[in-house]
Amino acid sequence: MVTGTGGTSPTPSSRPAHRTVALRVLSAGVFALAGLIFWTSFDTAKGVDIRSDDPLPKLSDNVRARSAQNARLENEVAAARGDVDHLAGADSGLTTAEKQRLAALDKAAGTTPLTGPALGVTLNDAPPNAVPLVPGVPDPQPNDLVIHQQDLQAVVNALWQGGAQGIRVMDQRLISTSAVRCVGNTLILQGRVYSPPYRITAVGDQDKLRKALNDSPAIQNYLQYVQAYGLGWKVGSQSRVTLPGYSGSVDLTYAKPVPTP
Repeated sequence: MVTGTGGTSPTPSSRPAHRTVALRVLSAGVFALAGLIFWTSFDTAKGVDIRSDDPLPKLSDNVRARSAQNARLENEVAAARGDVDHLAGADSGLTTAEKQRLAALDKAAGTTPLTGPALGVTLNDAPPNAVPLVPGVPDPQPNDLVIHQQDLQAVVNALWQGGAQGIRVMDQRLISTSAVRCVGNTLILQGRVYSPPYRITAVGDQDKLRKALNDSPAIQNYLQYVQAYGLGWKVGSQSRVTLPGYSGSVDLTYAKPVPTP
């Protein structure tokens, strides 16, 4: 069609051609982008699955494996220490008085077994579907239903204050450098990981140990949650218990400042 200015408008037959070229260019761009994304993902993965629906079990498996490895290494250290003590005692050149003092130091350090009457304490999380057991108590929050680090520390500190001669948490003997720490809902003690219920055993005068537990303000606070939401709390006497000697490393590890250039 001729316009008043002498120009011409595109004919209907010319439009599909332009559209076809544009679609081809767009398709090529999409395929190029998809190829780039595919190559980037392949290069990043390096043969590893970078998309996991549930990565946490893999992390927990690694933690359990490392905990088991630490337990094996502790057993090896204990065996080697026993061999060294045996060889040193066979012909150490020490006098009888020196040997007695060395034995007393081993006992005080917690590296030798300890036998005697004991008090056992067990703490456990509340049931998953716990509801208030006391009228007027608000509905529990998740943190109200689990054992916390301060709960375990309160028990250990009270037992020491009650004159405990030695304390075992789970299957490990505590020494002066032991740290009772919790990460999430697990206890990490001397490189090993434990889940509730948590068992603490102390050798000493049972009456004094029990009184120290009853007199602890932190434990009285915990007992309120026991009554309100059903957290686990059990105290029992044992006439004779043997605590193992500490078998881990006694070397101190600590942070050091970075040298100034």
